[in-house]
Formats: sequence, C-alpha cells, structure tokens
Amino acid sequence: MKIGIAADHGGYELKENLKTFLSSIGYQVQDFGAFQMDSKDDYPDFVIPLGKAIVAGEVDRGIAVCGSGVGASVAANKLTGVRAALINDHFSAHQGVEDDNLNMLCLGGRVTGTMAAQELAIAFLKAEFTAEERHLRRLAKVAKLEGEK
Repeated sequence: MKIGIAADHGGYELKENLKTFLSSIGYQVQDFGAFQMDSKDDYPDFVIPLGKAIVAGEVDRGIAVCGSGVGASVAANKLTGVRAALINDHFSAHQGVEDDNLNMLCLGGRVTGTMAAQELAIAFLKAEFTAEERHLRRLAKVAKLEGEK
C-alpha cells in the first residue's frame, strides 16, 4: 500500500516520525512536505497536493498532520473525492474506513503523542471498506452534495 503523508510546521515532527515508522514496517511512503521546519508554511500548501494525489490514485491513502488536525481536515475535505477526518481514538480510526471509506487520516501534531499516532495510523491503514449497502447509500448522498454548486 502506498501512503501519502503531509504536514505543516505544527505537525512536522510527528510526520517525520510516522514516515520513518511506516516505512520500517513495509509501507511505501510518499512525503508531500513540509520538508523542513518553517513556521511560515501553511497546511493547505501540503494537504491539498496530498488530497489531489489520493483522488488521482497516485497514493492509496493519506495522513495529514497540522498542529491540531482541524485545519488539515477542513482543507482536505474541500476536494471532491477526499474523505478526511480528525481522528483521536482507535475505534474511529478503523470504523471511519470500514463504514465511511475514509481515505485521509488527520492528526494533531501538538495534541497526539507519537505512540498514539502510530497506533491510529495502523488501525486506519489495516482497515478495509465493507461496501455494505447502507454504507454505499450514505456515501452516495455525500457524493451528490459534492456535485451540487
């Protein structure tokens, strides 16, 4: 599985840790930046290219990190086809994929510890969408909203 990862300055340290961790357990990880700590960078500059890569099928799933995770999830969800969520617990990390076909995990670099982030990432990446009729029906309603302007 190819994973995209992105962060601004608030999530840089956690992104770097997750990148190393995920690579060490066999995931192919593509880094969308930031590539250095710079307090002048903005999360959309990194999260949007990651989201576009998910939509284009260049990566299978994404992990975005900003200070709280909120900005990253807001930016990512502006892209049609991205289903991003700020996740802070193990159940939501896998259930979001299983029921809602979540394709981007958002984390807060200033509020999520390293070990917790690793556990959440694994739960997210190992989960599979069930494609049950009720889940497909709900996602179709969301997709319809994406088409409305």
